[in-house]
Amino acid sequence: MPGPNRLRFAPSPTGYLHVGGARTALFNWLFVQRYGGQFLLRIEDTDKARSTEASTRAIFEGLEWLGLEWDEEVVHQGANLERHRTDVQRLLDAGKAYRCFCTQAEIDEQRKAAEARGEAFRYDRRCARLSADEVARRVASDMPFVVRFAMPEGETTWDDLVHGPITFPNKDIGEGDFIILRSDGTPIYNLAVVSDDIAMRITLVMRGDDHVSNTPKQILLYEALGEALPQFAHLPNVNGPDGKKLSKRHGATAVGDYQHMGILPQAMVNFLALLGWAPGGDIEVMTVPEIIERFSVDGLSKNAAVFDLKKLEWMNGQHLSLLSAAELAPLVTRGVVAAGLATEAELASRRDWYFALIDLLKVRARTTDDMVRQAIPYLRDDIDYDADAVAKTWKDRAGAQELLHATRDALAAAPSWEAQPLEDTLRTLAEARGVGAGKIFQPLRLALTGVTASPGIFDVLVMLGRDRSLARIAAAMRFLAEKS
Repeated sequence: MPGPNRLRFAPSPTGYLHVGGARTALFNWLFVQRYGGQFLLRIEDTDKARSTEASTRAIFEGLEWLGLEWDEEVVHQGANLERHRTDVQRLLDAGKAYRCFCTQAEIDEQRKAAEARGEAFRYDRRCARLSADEVARRVASDMPFVVRFAMPEGETTWDDLVHGPITFPNKDIGEGDFIILRSDGTPIYNLAVVSDDIAMRITLVMRGDDHVSNTPKQILLYEALGEALPQFAHLPNVNGPDGKKLSKRHGATAVGDYQHMGILPQAMVNFLALLGWAPGGDIEVMTVPEIIERFSVDGLSKNAAVFDLKKLEWMNGQHLSLLSAAELAPLVTRGVVAAGLATEAELASRRDWYFALIDLLKVRARTTDDMVRQAIPYLRDDIDYDADAVAKTWKDRAGAQELLHATRDALAAAPSWEAQPLEDTLRTLAEARGVGAGKIFQPLRLALTGVTASPGIFDVLVMLGRDRSLARIAAAMRFLAEKS
């Protein structure tokens, strides 16, 4: 893209960084990484009643977790009030705006009259027809007023980077001469945004589809202020699996929640990037550098994206498998220690074994939390047996007990505690008993891990070690004896 690109992400600090906002921030960041320029952050904190320090901090933390670093100092919209008022005065001086002294009761009366005629309400501009002397008299008498933008005739068009040409007849924009300054002297959203974007020299405004109706108002304000227009790009909504806009009813919507659910930041970036953009070639799993290299505005979609948690977990599993044990260890260790399974010192003392365990578990895991759960049988002396697995796999208690006894004897006599000799030992046992190897493996798996799904049985045996494996089988035999 030609020129010094300057894009911004401008969240309101009235809640956590949600998925849709994170996706918008990511696309702005990716554009700058791909085409050059600056990615800026503006906190739109003019709503003092709802804006909080905690929400602002959560926005920063969410962006930092995703690796979306901004290039200049954060702009706080609330600090720009005087400039906003100055821009309103410029519009008043140019005759592009006017003071409106109508009370709320008068506005309500106009609205009811429009409804009675079966028409959409549009302010009737009565205050625009006041003489300059009358306006001055009312201002001097401290009569409350708002400032309205004087809507011109015609239509407003822009070439959206995502949707192509979009046109609004000016008569259909909002309720006519829209308010730009409240009676308390604070700016309305559209005026503040335009004033800030001009001051920040923003060249492309990339945001969600829910802002499409704001864009014609903002374009008219740019033109009335005599400023060059930025480009606009409106990204499709992010919906839940039911096709409705993503909300809390679909589960966690705050990015920070996924950070604490064992999702990797690079997997989240990968997943968010595909919510409204396609790299082509049916490619899905990409590292962040690969996403940047492939990113193109041509791949932006006009259609709503679907946030599918199962797809996110699958993608996270793919990214887990791309990381080395050394890269995963800090994340897994945090969970292992929090679960009380081991201390950092204990894990450090068995570093090679611990890294081998991580490599074994990551293949079947979808989150780092999964890896911690799967690590339980390898880090605890005693385990619990899944009740459903016991009912199915050890249904014949006496038979299972006898089978485990034979299995234990065979393993105790194995020539060495390595995968291949152990496999030869168990397959020989199965052949001698005239059963398929699975009839040996599944009861043994339950005895070793407490569940019927685990890494390969020989890898499990090696990871547990000879003594713990044989002790685990003996414990299962005692459990069956007691139940019998």
